Amino acid sequence: MNALNIKKGSSSHSAYDLRDPNGEVIESHTLAVVVANESGVLARVIGLFSGRGYNIESLTVAEVDHLGHLSRITVVTRGTPQVIAQIKAQLERMVPVHEVHDLTAEGPSVQRELALFKVAGRGEARIEALSLAEIFRANVVDSSLESFVFELTGTSEKIDAFAELMRPLGLREIARTGVAALSRGA
Repeated sequence: MNALNIKKGSSSHSAYDLRDPNGEVIESHTLAVVVANESGVLARVIGLFSGRGYNIESLTVAEVDHLGHLSRITVVTRGTPQVIAQIKAQLERMVPVHEVHDLTAEGPSVQRELALFKVAGRGEARIEALSLAEIFRANVVDSSLESFVFELTGTSEKIDAFAELMRPLGLREIARTGVAALSRGA
């Protein structure tokens, strides 16, 4: 705050907005990295991010070609366009990396995440939790007299919205898989 109690950069229409209009925007990007399925490869890829101070918002890894010994690492990260370009270039130079795709830049993609929610509650809260789960198309995968475990698949925003609605109803635990993504079309 300054002497006039006007927060610096408080509005994009303010005369007091002192942000650089040509400044770089921080964007979220989903990267699909096909790597050799060997021990230590994941650690090397993740080491690239941590060694340079880049944050990973989501990470999923699975073998995609058993005969070809290939795995796919899907990473969601944030950065300026220059930072994202640098991450991709550094990944492409790594020996066990076969392909790097920026699904965000290459066009439309399908992104999904799986989450499990444990919700404890009785009475009206229990009924409301079931009603909301139906609206979100969440499946009940476990039930007891005190709690439910819901399974929900969708975008990260859908998972976040469901979690926020379940908090006041007795949300106890969340387990999330991270983003799995594929480009659309041929």
